[in-house]
Amino acid sequence: MSQKDHLLAIDNGTQSVRALLYDLRGNLVAKSQVALDPYYSDQPGWAEQDPLYYWRSLCEAVNGLWDKSPVPKDAVAGVALTTQRATMINVDTQGRPLRPAIVWLDQRRTDGLGGIKGAWGLLLRIARMSQTAKYFMAECEANWIAKNQPEIWKATHKFLFLSGFLTHRLVGRYVDSVGCQVGYVPFDYKGLDWAKSSDWKWQAVPVVRDMLPDLVNPGEVLGEITSQAAEQTGIPAGLSVIAAAADKACEVLGAGCVEPEVGCLSYGTTATINTTLRRYVEAIPFIPPYPSAMTGAYSLEVQIYRGYWMVSWFKQQFGHREQRIAKERGIEPEALFDELVNAVPPGSMGLMLQPYWSPGVKVPGPEAKGAIIGFGDVHTRAHLYRAILEGLAYGLREGKERTEKRAKVCMREIRVAGGGSQSDAAMQLTADIFGLPASRPHVYEASGLGAAIDLAVGLGLQPGFEAAVKDMTRVGETFDPNDENRRIYDELYGRVYLKMYKRLRPLYEEIRQITGYPSAPE
Repeated sequence: MSQKDHLLAIDNGTQSVRALLYDLRGNLVAKSQVALDPYYSDQPGWAEQDPLYYWRSLCEAVNGLWDKSPVPKDAVAGVALTTQRATMINVDTQGRPLRPAIVWLDQRRTDGLGGIKGAWGLLLRIARMSQTAKYFMAECEANWIAKNQPEIWKATHKFLFLSGFLTHRLVGRYVDSVGCQVGYVPFDYKGLDWAKSSDWKWQAVPVVRDMLPDLVNPGEVLGEITSQAAEQTGIPAGLSVIAAAADKACEVLGAGCVEPEVGCLSYGTTATINTTLRRYVEAIPFIPPYPSAMTGAYSLEVQIYRGYWMVSWFKQQFGHREQRIAKERGIEPEALFDELVNAVPPGSMGLMLQPYWSPGVKVPGPEAKGAIIGFGDVHTRAHLYRAILEGLAYGLREGKERTEKRAKVCMREIRVAGGGSQSDAAMQLTADIFGLPASRPHVYEASGLGAAIDLAVGLGLQPGFEAAVKDMTRVGETFDPNDENRRIYDELYGRVYLKMYKRLRPLYEEIRQITGYPSAPE
């Protein structure tokens, strides 16, 4: 019989679902990937997907792993799951989906719900948080369903994140990880549990406690693979499923960023900078940190919504040449985009981009729009592409400085994960803009590795998170900042970028009043 010393991590992201097998040193032993259609839209701004599509894709990925794995199934010690955040699913009493999942990219809103009443309403007004509470209510998927599809809401037995839905399919229980609770539900981010019954969030949503799953901490047991799940996935029945966390939190852990001095950048569909703390700190006042993939810790996150989505947008709008050449060579188009970046000097000859393609609740405000300034007749699509990458790095540097000020920490290095981290040009300009060494994790699949670390700790194969991170993570290639490039970026960042939002905000407000886009919470 084989020694059970391998870890199965399932990573259901936005673009694909991956079944990943790691050893106890954090080496990726085998991988099976199934591409996903991120969503479909029946109405402008909607983003939905069949929940069973996620499950079928998961099964396909895991079954495909067994053919590629150099180790037998009975060498697998357990399973951990990490998923995209804030994708919501309604199920009936049999666990069957009642409607399509509302994917995190969905932009529908429910306005006109009124505000929070009573003592909480007064306290929110005093704290100038009434607009934030209205934003929470307008963005909450449950409110939209209850208002527009009341028969669906009435039939809803459980209201689950994608992580909770897939966990139920694997273990037959309505249970989820604390580390996966990122979205518009009544969760107490400081207490790392469902909110107390007196919390204002219960007034803001139609959800009741019985509609939500039980919660366990990362590294604790969610359940065991059922016979039905074993038949569909090929995972041995009875194997333990250990709680991990949402994909961003797992990525931070898998990149080895467990101390506040090490920042974790994620160049994914949403670009983020995360810092791990053992104490509760709000990087943006009244916007809570998210649960870490480590028990009792917090992940301070500043995000640029649809961050590296802009790279996909550029590819679709301006990258036809690269797509054609890439197809001829049998490579990915992004591999050719570094040539565009390297053809342009640092600072893109003054072309500056503010990456607020989607508004926020506080930073930026709900009126925000993207902006590109400094155009001249010398600028080409290469300058635009580099300006996109630079704008994202500027925005994340601003998040770094905001976090350092609020948390009273000083970051001395950064790790970069996500699809954008595979670009040497993006890594170098990131190091230059931050003025810090920028390193890739030793494996690209950092989110899956974070889930595997949770699994190893939960099964007792590692004595704790610190030991697991030391044994299972390490730095890959490091990019040191270029002093001359750093000087240029410091000037542009301090004298131009940091002033753009304040200067343009009144114009954004005028645009919103004239066009009605983006709408404000009523």
